[in-house]
Amino acid sequence: MNHQSGNISAVIVLSLLFGDRAVGGHYVDFDIQRQAIARYGLTVSDVEDVVQSAIGGMNITQTVEGLERYPVNMRYPRAYRDNLESLKRVLVTTPTGAQIPLGQLVDLRIVNGPPSIKSEAARPNAWIYVDITTSDIGGYIARARELIRSKVALPAGYTIAWSGQFEYMERAQAKMKIVIPLTLAVPFALVGGFWLVHLMQFNMSVAVAVGFIALAGVATEIGVLVLTFVDQEVTTARTSLGRPLSNQEIMAAVESGTSKRVRPIAMTAAAVVVGLLPVLWGSGTGSDVMQRIAAPMVGGMVTTTLLSLLILPLIYGMVLQLVEKRLPAEAQTYPERG
Repeated sequence: MNHQSGNISAVIVLSLLFGDRAVGGHYVDFDIQRQAIARYGLTVSDVEDVVQSAIGGMNITQTVEGLERYPVNMRYPRAYRDNLESLKRVLVTTPTGAQIPLGQLVDLRIVNGPPSIKSEAARPNAWIYVDITTSDIGGYIARARELIRSKVALPAGYTIAWSGQFEYMERAQAKMKIVIPLTLAVPFALVGGFWLVHLMQFNMSVAVAVGFIALAGVATEIGVLVLTFVDQEVTTARTSLGRPLSNQEIMAAVESGTSKRVRPIAMTAAAVVVGLLPVLWGSGTGSDVMQRIAAPMVGGMVTTTLLSLLILPLIYGMVLQLVEKRLPAEAQTYPERG
C-alpha cells in the first residue's frame, strides 16, 4: 500500500491473494535550486523543459505508414542519461547563450517509490487481489466486510472499496430489482429452472438471473398464445350457442383451445432444450457463464410446458366461469344462429 499520503483508497478485486507492490521502484529526483538558476537568468520551466525533452523524451512529430500513425520521440541516447554523472553533464542553455551543466542547477538523487502510482477518484490507492474458489462473490464479500469491520481499524483518510466482478454484480442487482419482479407473473414456469440450477450447484449470479429472465419471457409468450386460442374458442362457443356458457361448456372450450397449441408448444420446448444442451454441456472458454444462462432455460422449459398445457388453461377456465356468471344481462344477448 502506498504510504506517501494519508488519503489512500484500498481497492480489493478478485484474483489470487496478493497485494500490489507499492514500493520498490527507483526514481531519479531532480530538486531544482531556485537560487542557482536565478544567477543565470533561468526559470524553473526552462530547466524542466530540458529534463523533459533531453532526458524524459518528447514527441516532436509522427510518421505516417499507410493508415497507421506512429509518434517520433526525441531524447538523448542512453549513454548520456543512464547514470547520475551523465545526467549532471546535460547542458542547459541560458538567455545569454552560455551552457551550464545540469548538475550546477539541480540536486540529483535516487529515491525509492512505487513502481507505478495508481489513483482512483483523484486519490492514490493500492490493490489487493483475492481469488474465490469456495464461495459465491456476494457471500464472500459480505463475510469479508464484517471481518474487516470487527478486526481492522482504518486510520483517518483511509477507505476500502470493493471492485472487480462484485462491482459489476452490484450494478446488475440494482437493475434486477426492477426487472425480475416484472418477470415473475408465471412463477410456476421457473420451478424447473430453480431445480436444475440447484442440481448443478450453481450459485445465484447475474448470469443465472439473465437465464431466468429469458425463461420468463418465453413462458409468458407461450402462455399468451395459449390463452388467445382459449379466448377464441370461448367466443366461438358463445356465438354459436347464442346464450351464456355453462361451466362444462367453458371448460370444453378451454380444452379445445389448448389442444390446438400442444404441438407448437412441444416443438418450441424441444427446440429450446435441444439448442441449449450443447451450451449446458460445453467446457470451452466462457462456458462457465453460458452454462449458468442455459440452466434456467433448460430446466424451466419442462415446467413451462406443464404450465401452458395444464395449469394455466385450468386457472383461466375457472376465471372465465366467474366472469361468465357476472356478465350483465344485456351482455349475455347473442345473435341467433342462422
